[in-house]
Amino acid sequence: MSKTRNAAFAAAGAAALWSAPAGAEQLIYGFQAEQLEYRKSDGADTFVWDFDALIGNDELKLVWRSEGERIQGAGGFEALENQLRLQFPVSTFFDAVAGVQASMPDGLPDRYNAVLGLKGLAPQWFEIDADLYLSDNSFFRFEGEYEAALTNRLILTPNLELTVPLQDDPAYDQAAGGATVEAGLRLSYDLIDRAVSPYIGVNYEESFGGTAGLLRASGEENGVFSVVFGTRLMF
Repeated sequence: MSKTRNAAFAAAGAAALWSAPAGAEQLIYGFQAEQLEYRKSDGADTFVWDFDALIGNDELKLVWRSEGERIQGAGGFEALENQLRLQFPVSTFFDAVAGVQASMPDGLPDRYNAVLGLKGLAPQWFEIDADLYLSDNSFFRFEGEYEAALTNRLILTPNLELTVPLQDDPAYDQAAGGATVEAGLRLSYDLIDRAVSPYIGVNYEESFGGTAGLLRASGEENGVFSVVFGTRLMF
């Protein structure tokens, strides 16, 4: 729930450098909420977050990633996911990722996965995050984002997330090969440098194949369009 903001995130961490002894690696730490938003749709309105907190150095970082979706009014977490990830450079523009992930939404069994992935900047400054989640319920997830600077402070950000189950998981309404696609477009304004950036936008999510069939069978809505209001935070 990721941006050429990577460089800005690194800069935020660099601004918080710990005074290490001479010759020692400097400690970098930071926090970045890419999405902290209210989604209004024809169905249930939701509050959604996607943030990373990191600590480490240029060679190795420990990242806590949290993503969730809470239904407004009814309460309960429709989605709740936390990850601990080690991130280390494998090229000038890409880091390898290894870690663990826990998914614990309300009313569903907990799921735990090992995570292997690649994160970085592709040509033309597209930020991508490609991860393989491995367990008895494995899946693949790809996230891509691009920031278009309309002015020094006004940023238009299209994003795409693709999730492909590799095994059937009926409890989560997931069928092997039945992809779920989420696409969004957000217009943000850098109110306080890049630390606080309120935004408005739209978001659309739809599942296909066997996953769509499982959603229909369980009475869940498929093809959800939302208007979003939120802010990005970076410290």
